[in-house]
Amino acid sequence: MAKKPQLTTSAGSPVASNETSQTAGERGPVLLQDYQLVEKLAHQNRERIPERVVHAKGWGAQGTFTVTHDITKYTCADIFSEIGKKTEVLSRWSTVAGESGAADTERDVRGFSLKFYTEQGNWDMVGNNTPIFFIRDGFKFPDFIRTQKRHPKTNLRSPEAMFDFWAAHPECVHQVTILMSDRGIPVSPMHMNGYGSHTFSMWNKDGERYWVKFHFKTQQGIKNYTNETSENIIGSTREKYQEELYSAIDEGNFPKWTMYIQAMPEEEAGKQDYNPFDLTKVWPHDDYPLIEVGELEMNRNPDNYFQMIENAAFSPSNVVPGIGFSPDKMLQARIFSYADAHRYRLGTHYEALPANAPKNAKVNHYHKDGAMRFFTNDFGNPDAYYEPNQHEGPVADEGVKEPPLRIDGDADRYYQADEDIDYVQPRALYNLFSDDQKQRLYKNYAAAMGPCSDSVKARWYAVLEKVHPDYAAGVKNAVESLDTDVNTVPITENTPIEDN
Repeated sequence: MAKKPQLTTSAGSPVASNETSQTAGERGPVLLQDYQLVEKLAHQNRERIPERVVHAKGWGAQGTFTVTHDITKYTCADIFSEIGKKTEVLSRWSTVAGESGAADTERDVRGFSLKFYTEQGNWDMVGNNTPIFFIRDGFKFPDFIRTQKRHPKTNLRSPEAMFDFWAAHPECVHQVTILMSDRGIPVSPMHMNGYGSHTFSMWNKDGERYWVKFHFKTQQGIKNYTNETSENIIGSTREKYQEELYSAIDEGNFPKWTMYIQAMPEEEAGKQDYNPFDLTKVWPHDDYPLIEVGELEMNRNPDNYFQMIENAAFSPSNVVPGIGFSPDKMLQARIFSYADAHRYRLGTHYEALPANAPKNAKVNHYHKDGAMRFFTNDFGNPDAYYEPNQHEGPVADEGVKEPPLRIDGDADRYYQADEDIDYVQPRALYNLFSDDQKQRLYKNYAAAMGPCSDSVKARWYAVLEKVHPDYAAGVKNAVESLDTDVNTVPITENTPIEDN
């Protein structure tokens, strides 16, 4: 039998016993000198870190992205430089509202985040499983998230707060329609699409800019649960997604997605009936068709979930030359808030952790010291700790400078004055639903809105009325009857949304 490794203290000293505490005699009290007892208890007290305020419950995997089509017309980003190029990827999928112990199959939007370890640094695509979001301005994001969390007095989730907020912000009705539709409870991370959702930008080697949206279409097929099936699953397991994702990869059934972009020439922004930088709007595919880019394959389960998934820090601020931002107000807010959340949750040097450290690019910066400074970055000369310096320390490279944005600084000019603009796309979506899908939509609303006050219900019906009178009437009738005995199917596939 092979000799087992020697157990040591955290300082490397061999440990004589890992079974009992040291005491003063056979019946004596435990001795304070039993450092290993103190260390084990103290470390256990510190094994947890703050969970994410949003997207706390998640599941992740590692894999590879492969370029299959040439998009160098749109971007000079090295990750897309040639067909066949492969890039290592870390993924995390999540629910939005639930805590870290929440059930996987709750009705909720899902996060869909990818970290590409490119040769120009890490690029993070931090999105959702829907092409839009509830609100278009980051100023309201803290208020919105509070409605999704627990009530300060009851400590329960509050449908009253949710629908009260949504009714006050009609831009929400597009996303709420998707959430309450058959798409609201995906069967697993493998059976849903992913979207960058925001409008980003790309530029090519000639400095020509395009506004872009990112799409990842599942190759496993879109599959979703009904409320009834989801409730049955939660009764038997709260870890359905983790079980299925881990098992699929462990058994060699690697999930795949096809990546596409939509591309809009820079000068076309503002010529649409909608604001192309509004996160509550999609770009019609007839105007901006999908352009195939490559294939994402998730093929490895992390050896340590905490190290690679709980410590993973995705942020839309992580871009690489050739990929940039836009006047999207929500995106601009997230550029700050995500990185700041990681600094709070993981620490000042969170990007030096294994999950977040670039794998294919050398890191050179002048950030110094602080808690958990476990790396050096003196570039071979301890005198090069500021910039500019005469000691051959790293310097900026103007060759990767982003071309100037052709905007006048007034992002509000893209926002349409037409009061109907927030209802046009959800109306088109509603009209895509079959009669059966509409009936399930109404019943899902009934389950969600039942506890709401009459005043909040009335305000939300008024919003739905502006989308379509039948929409409002159907939801109102379902809520008033609260008849949940409608015929349902355990799985619904390919419920239409604008870009199915």
